[in-house]
Amino acid sequence: MIDTDSGVETLDLALPGGRVRAERRGPHDAPLCICIPGITANLRSFDVLAPALATAGLQVAAIDLRGRGHSETTAPGTYGWPAHAIDVVGVAEALGATRFDVVGHSMGGFVGIQLAADFPDRVRRLVLVDALGAPEPSSIPPIIAASQRLGVAQPDAATYIATVRASTAIDEWSDLWQRYYEYELEDAPGGGVISRTSREATAEDGAYGMQAAATLPELWARIACPVLLVRASRPIVPGAGHIVSAADRDRLGEAIPGARWVEVDANHYGVIAHPGTAAAVLEFLS
Repeated sequence: MIDTDSGVETLDLALPGGRVRAERRGPHDAPLCICIPGITANLRSFDVLAPALATAGLQVAAIDLRGRGHSETTAPGTYGWPAHAIDVVGVAEALGATRFDVVGHSMGGFVGIQLAADFPDRVRRLVLVDALGAPEPSSIPPIIAASQRLGVAQPDAATYIATVRASTAIDEWSDLWQRYYEYELEDAPGGGVISRTSREATAEDGAYGMQAAATLPELWARIACPVLLVRASRPIVPGAGHIVSAADRDRLGEAIPGARWVEVDANHYGVIAHPGTAAAVLEFLS
């Protein structure tokens, strides 16, 4: 289905791993860029970046990972970075692309790392938005707090949004975040509203990430494509840590030869919608 006002095409793609929702912008014959959101996030994360990339002439597909947003929630044991990476390849194939660029935010960046390592002939360029190595320990509690909305019914959308605003690390609320959280809502069985995103799916991916963090240097060593890291310079919340440590940032070029990084004055959530991120990604992908 294509929105005639925005030119955005909504797609439900039947992949071997399950149905995946995508939104495509830009010319269909242009190079493809796939945007992968974070652990509890959805494709609305890219409502600033995706239009900018499409306007620059790219074909852009932002996706909901399985278990999130409007994608299918599949059985336990079907998640983890490698499974999501296979889904992304499936999205590209469904859109007729053999090679493609990847922009991943937060856990979407780790899926991008896995993808570039496992499918080096598929990934042309990789952008990691505040994702690289194991997050600093004090940055984890705010991520866990953000997941507490999942599986909890609220009387209405306004109450749901107010609860989210009070409990997340988003320091600059905007229409983007309003749309982002409204997008994930559905009617709750007993009345009111509830998030479509599965607490169980995100918990499985979280457990996978905790175990896989130690293997990230092995994955870095297998990446052959150009890499850009966009790091949030602010801690996730005041007094806490960063998702990308300064030490990992500083050794990026050694870990992935030729990789480069930029910093943006935002926290882990704000970085995905910051104009500095869009400028850096546009320059890298152009």
